[in-house]
Amino acid sequence: MKLTKKSHACVRLEKDGRTLVIDPGGFSEQDAAVGADAILVTHEHPDHFDEGRLRAALETNPAAGIWTLKSVADQITAAFPGRVHTVGHGDTFTAAGFDVQVHGELHAVIHPDIPRITNVGYLIDGGRVFHPGDALTVPGRPVETLMLPVQAPWNKISEVIDYVREVKPQRAYDIHDALLTDLARPIYDRQIGALGGTDHQRLTPGASADV
Repeated sequence: MKLTKKSHACVRLEKDGRTLVIDPGGFSEQDAAVGADAILVTHEHPDHFDEGRLRAALETNPAAGIWTLKSVADQITAAFPGRVHTVGHGDTFTAAGFDVQVHGELHAVIHPDIPRITNVGYLIDGGRVFHPGDALTVPGRPVETLMLPVQAPWNKISEVIDYVREVKPQRAYDIHDALLTDLARPIYDRQIGALGGTDHQRLTPGASADV
């Protein structure tokens, strides 16, 4: 499986000539989802969900579909009739030849005064890749490659490190990093790498790795 990092929280997975894209949001490239056979969206925040990017992908590939939780599906089902599939915690499905399990229910706490929205994570092909969205969800299954939300208004580095330790992936690649400046990146790289207990790596947008 080929994993390509796009900007912020978006990743592309390619296998057997088919492409799955997760979270092509407003911080990602305009064409982040173009060419996708299937798109997964973890939650409704605009840095993960952008209708324009979804429309670009679905217009390019009339066979492409979207899998997402109810709060997003309710917003786009009318625009993409028959192509939006609603999923929730515990569901399993196959999209573009990828086996997907859904884990989690709520977005991480940003502040006690801000109501929590729903959020799901996606475990791909039995644990080869796990994308948690905006939560530190532990899927309870072995994970080879963890997409690690490294910096956000709702987390701090000690929580990120403890999350890596709890999931125990073979490797962790940074996502949710658009707000992290180049000046601060070496601090995160050094501390997560030294304390997380796994192979911690960072891909620049557009870079790929075999997973």
